[in-house]
Amino acid sequence: MLLEQYNFKREVLEAPGPVLVDFWAAWCGPCRAMNPVLHDLARDFTVCKVNTETNPSLAAKFDVSAIPLLLIFRNGQVVRRYEGITPEATLRADLTALAAS
Repeated sequence: MLLEQYNFKREVLEAPGPVLVDFWAAWCGPCRAMNPVLHDLARDFTVCKVNTETNPSLAAKFDVSAIPLLLIFRNGQVVRRYEGITPEATLRADLTALAAS
């Protein structure tokens, strides 16, 4: 799901379980490389994307200084932060643990 300022609160901060948010940009090669991983994770978890080019206020709010930046939110709070390409196994393990607790 693509996020904008208007739906971020509802889809992420008020979500009942963990949500993985990908901060990305179209020109970012590593961001494109993460797409298959995120697509696979989206089969089992809530995965959302924020385009930093069109949503600079959200990028600033979460101190996005490099992309891709992946944040896992739970109960409206950032509980995990990953900068750069991150292995699917790492993301899946953390999302699974957070969903179970």
